Amino acid sequence: MSRLQCALAFILLIAGNAARAAYAPVPESDEGKDLIVKVRASVGHDSNLFGAAAGAIDTAVVTLAPGFTWNRSLTEQTFFSAAYGLTLDRFDRRPGDKLLDSHDANLRLAHAFSQATVIDLNNAFMIARNPESLLAGVKVNADQSFLRNQFDGRFTTPLAPKFTGTVKARSALYQYRDRDLGRALDRTENLLGLAADYAVLPEMKAVAEYRHQDIWYTKLGETKNKRSDYLMVGADHELARKLTLSGRAGLEWRSRRSERSATAPYAEFSGRYAYAPRSFLLGGLGYSLEETSDTARFNDSRALRAFATVQHAVSALIVASVSVSLEPSSLQGRRGQADVDETTVRSGVTLTYLPGPGWMISGSLDVDRSDSDDPARILRRTRISIGATRSF
Repeated sequence: MSRLQCALAFILLIAGNAARAAYAPVPESDEGKDLIVKVRASVGHDSNLFGAAAGAIDTAVVTLAPGFTWNRSLTEQTFFSAAYGLTLDRFDRRPGDKLLDSHDANLRLAHAFSQATVIDLNNAFMIARNPESLLAGVKVNADQSFLRNQFDGRFTTPLAPKFTGTVKARSALYQYRDRDLGRALDRTENLLGLAADYAVLPEMKAVAEYRHQDIWYTKLGETKNKRSDYLMVGADHELARKLTLSGRAGLEWRSRRSERSATAPYAEFSGRYAYAPRSFLLGGLGYSLEETSDTARFNDSRALRAFATVQHAVSALIVASVSVSLEPSSLQGRRGQADVDETTVRSGVTLTYLPGPGWMISGSLDVDRSDSDDPARILRRTRISIGATRSF
């Protein structure tokens, strides 16, 4: 994945990943080996385990997380990667199961038919028993564990001198462990996109793109299913391999199965500046229609997402990072329901010490704050942890 794609994907990463311990990034390590095995152990505290608006349960958390990554060039033109991570969380005050197991598995296959014609296939599978980002407005202290499988495919080939075409596809499946949440939120989201870019300069490309999305709910789909078409233009610009800028802007036309259709602006902008080794600035802004956790009262949400993160190498052995995301949104009420405005802020700080090859010691603080016109959707959550990772 290019630095540009990493910047665009960061908004999704900050929204929640069971394998991560902090919102702020942890420095990546390059072991220079095909097979890398890692084990992370940590202790921490969670002030609101289920993300409840009232009746919060705070608890100590002990985590053990082994995993591996295997990267291999199968031929001069074909690359394969596989990764798996197990996360075991032990809680001292959790009602019901006190030991939860989460799983994260990733497969990637990329093949270059020529220097400019490439296909890239990725599959990410996750079972999150202790989600980082919790659902707003669900019943008090509800189990929000879920399964998610996402497949991404991309095929890129030249169309003419300076013109390149891209076909992209994505299919994401969501299944929740709790029966009531499953009836409301289990769904499949399918996306197909066609894009063409023109090399205005060697380091800058102008882009036009069309996307089509279908959202199909497992239960009561006749009242919740949606179909969207997107049309957008933009540009990608890379300066001296240190500064990367990308932007898309356009419109989304959404057809709702049993509700009024809607037209909304769509935008995604991001930038990354690598100003020193292991040091970078990353930021972005996006606006779109998104699914909501309360499908009985709301069709979807008009959400503005802004994020910023900085990772700075304080010294050869110490790296600090800070991340903040801001999401003002307006939940779009169904017929007879009023819209609800709310704002969510997620922030994280991580300090990492690298005592020697294969070792990493880090401490993190994550804070979630959601304010809403609906008192049941208010969230206050703070998590703190300290741990160590050993790579082999």
